[in-house]
Amino acid sequence: MKKFLTRAILGMFLIFCINQYLTYKGISLNVGLNVISFLTSGTLGLPGVALLYGVLALEIL
Repeated sequence: MKKFLTRAILGMFLIFCINQYLTYKGISLNVGLNVISFLTSGTLGLPGVALLYGVLALEIL
């Protein structure tokens, strides 16, 4: 449980930072900070965060 919460909180922080950076660069590829992203980043860690951005990028195509 402790690992899950650590990965989830760090994942949400990473998503927030990436969203801010992409907005600064003028790229509209923002993953929402919600329960689904919390559970995905908590379960899968960094690959889960990459998965969220990958799914969003595929949706744009």
